[in-house]
Amino acid sequence: MLRMESETGWWLITHPDHAHLAGEFATAWGNGQFRRPEPRAHVLKGISCHDDGWAARDAHPSITRQGKPSAFSTELVGKYSAFEEIDLEDYLAVRDRAVRIIAEADPYAGLLISMHTYNLLTAHADLSTIAPEGLILLDAFLDRQREYQGELKKAITADPALTPLEKSEQTILEHFRLLQACDNLSLLTCVAFGSHAHLLHPLPLNNGGTAEVTVAPIAPRHFLLDPWPFAEAKLTFQFPARHVAGKTFDSSSELDAAFSAAKQEKLVVTLTK
Repeated sequence: MLRMESETGWWLITHPDHAHLAGEFATAWGNGQFRRPEPRAHVLKGISCHDDGWAARDAHPSITRQGKPSAFSTELVGKYSAFEEIDLEDYLAVRDRAVRIIAEADPYAGLLISMHTYNLLTAHADLSTIAPEGLILLDAFLDRQREYQGELKKAITADPALTPLEKSEQTILEHFRLLQACDNLSLLTCVAFGSHAHLLHPLPLNNGGTAEVTVAPIAPRHFLLDPWPFAEAKLTFQFPARHVAGKTFDSSSELDAAFSAAKQEKLVVTLTK
């Protein structure tokens, strides 16, 4: 779950809906300067579906120790922490399922999701918020992800529909970085981030170089990107969210009931150059 604070409560956005928004960004990605992703269908599936495994968990939101919705928020942008607020074993099972439900049908897309998951839990994770016994679980999970990535790479290598360039480690790395970029832009959107940011990695250009894209908020859910990675000069996207009234809740069941009763609405994000 992701949360965006309002005057009277919270907008809640599910992980799958956040990921689908990232997929819309990826679909629009590419212009005379920035390279479009290829093999397109596999890359877009990986980006759009990278959090589909969270659907069941997000259907019933829970609360933190402070009574807030347990969700990714503006305070967590740029770091991956607060593991003390979750059941780590259950969380890792969800992460594993999110990889495998896509990889079983599309190894290319699944590999990108696994790389994304591995990066989150290594390069960005705040291990100080994980208990010692949890670190053992995490290390075992990461070992399994590395092993599974090896299996997926073999399947990709054996796929005759993919070109040698599309199978190359460099191309796959570029697509992983695009997933990270679109995911981060969607996260910034879904928490209405109010400070300057960037899209994490240098991103590939048509001339063989790379460029880092910066993100500047100019209004709530309205961002200026520089350099501009899309073909159109201004883009708007809609994404679903539900509003729950109240800043804190006495129990997870109270929040769950409020979320279930809330009407799904459409929020808008605007991107300009």
